[in-house]
Formats: sequence, structure tokens, C-alpha cells
Amino acid sequence: MAIARSKITAQGQISIPADVRRKLGAGPGSIVEWDDEDGKIVVRRAGRFTSEDIHRALFGARTPKKRGLAELKSGIRNYVWKRHARG
Repeated sequence: MAIARSKITAQGQISIPADVRRKLGAGPGSIVEWDDEDGKIVVRRAGRFTSEDIHRALFGARTPKKRGLAELKSGIRNYVWKRHARG
């Protein structure tokens, strides 16, 4: 038995019923995923990205060069100075 029903608009949009949103833990700005699992369409709330996902997106397979604290602070100082220097 279905837990809820939605009607598809002419633009292909649907509203997710409140009971389903509560069960998914979804609210405004949430992202849902649609998957095909053995001929059934499954809707689930998309998971958040891990720090490893973000690292892979930024750097790919390469590992960034390790830097010491003094080098990091110097790099930040130089960036801020160049960004905000007048003259």
C-alpha cells in the first residue's frame, strides 16, 4: 500500500507530501536522489559530502604537498596583502 501520492505537473514537477518529507528528514534546500534498483524507482535523501569527497573533487588522485604552519601562515599573509594592497 502506498504511503502517499503526488500528482505530476505539466512541467514534470511533483510535491513531496509532508509525511514523506518527515520520514526522509528533508526540508527546504534538501536534495533527493532517484535510483533504479531492480526495476523499482527508489527516492532517498542525498547524503552530505565527506571531507574525502571534497578532497578528491579539488585535488583528484594527487596528494597535495605537505607544508608547515609557518609556510601556510606566510602564504595566507601574502595572499591577503596582494588582495587588499592599495597603490
